[in-house]
Amino acid sequence: MLNNVMKKLTRTLLFFAAAVTTLFALNAFYNINYNPMLNVNEKVVDTSHLSPQKLFDHAWQVVKNEYYDPNFNRQYWIRWKNHYRGKIKTEDDAKVAIDTMLESLDDPYSRFLTKQEFADQNNSITSKISGIGVNIVNESGKIRIINVMENTPAQFAELKVGDIIVAVDGIKVSGLSLAEVSNLVKGPINSFVSIDVLRNKDLIKKKIIRKEIAIKTVKSSVDKNIGYIQLASFISNSTPNEFLEALENTDDTEGLIIDLRGNTGGLLPNAVFISNLFIPEGKIVSIVGRNGYHYDIMAQKTDVNIDKPIILLVDGASASASEIFSGAMKDYHRAKLVGTKTYGKGMVQKIIPMPNETGLNLTVAKYLTPNGNDINKLGIEPDIVLPLKKSDITAKHDVQLEKAKDIIGEMIEPKTSSSAAK
Repeated sequence: MLNNVMKKLTRTLLFFAAAVTTLFALNAFYNINYNPMLNVNEKVVDTSHLSPQKLFDHAWQVVKNEYYDPNFNRQYWIRWKNHYRGKIKTEDDAKVAIDTMLESLDDPYSRFLTKQEFADQNNSITSKISGIGVNIVNESGKIRIINVMENTPAQFAELKVGDIIVAVDGIKVSGLSLAEVSNLVKGPINSFVSIDVLRNKDLIKKKIIRKEIAIKTVKSSVDKNIGYIQLASFISNSTPNEFLEALENTDDTEGLIIDLRGNTGGLLPNAVFISNLFIPEGKIVSIVGRNGYHYDIMAQKTDVNIDKPIILLVDGASASASEIFSGAMKDYHRAKLVGTKTYGKGMVQKIIPMPNETGLNLTVAKYLTPNGNDINKLGIEPDIVLPLKKSDITAKHDVQLEKAKDIIGEMIEPKTSSSAAK
């Protein structure tokens, strides 16, 4: 079934993204010339050059024109216009000034991106980086490897999930941010990086060659008559096609588990497209912009009919686009949610190219679930709350996944018995 419609669905995605981009641009939500939140085929970098002072002035103007809250967190925004006049001499000065200005909004999602950070974000969208092939998290100051990608230098060097990175090229990472550690690990293709990891109590040193890593955001498998799809991120342009391939791989199953744990979000059209595969009609998400402008994104007609029990696995790191998808699935009773409450990020950011090849992620709207629920700072409560204990993680005992399989089994058993009786 899915083989016959994959090309048609891809065309539907591109048509939908273009239509929504145009619509939002006309209503001053987004810049029609560039918006990777909505346009999945365009990558733009502003190579024009401004002095550090003028870069700050430009950032101030962009926020003034487009920030979601016209009251700017209850402050007189014009006060920032001349706050650093004559004091910004270098690129670092501009970054500090812009960061300080943005912090006054009390908005953790609006942030300035340096040239390197903006390039890294674009590389995430295009699914290509130069690195070793690991995903890392910061756990109370410790940089832990949570995923080793298949057929990558990290796998060949035998790095393991759970390894704690303590140094990169001799630089101790304690006290560094996740982005700073990531930048140390990444580098030119075919260059080498030295990684020191702590595994249990053993210090292990590895010298690993960097390669271009094609980032896959979707994995799938089948266990008897239950399909499993792990959706790690909505950030990549390739996510829709990868998800369609996963649906094809699990097409013959009677139940489906979609794992959104640890999925911190990504591109809006990816969330809408994947939701649309399961919700054939009606509202998928509502966008509320500056001064209360309201726009409903509706499901588009597709040729896919996925009629099987579905479980979504969620946790406290399931955020943003993950919550758009899980919120829609819950509101329409299309799936049961298992795990712990989601993160609660109900705001929408626009990715804005800035001069000097820098960028700005700026909050321009909030979103509501189909039932009109504002989940920002609240999250989505699962139908079945089941925490994953530290002892479970240590023992590699995934009680949440096992519970999901049990529930799916109970849901498909009556259907299977009924078919046998006929």
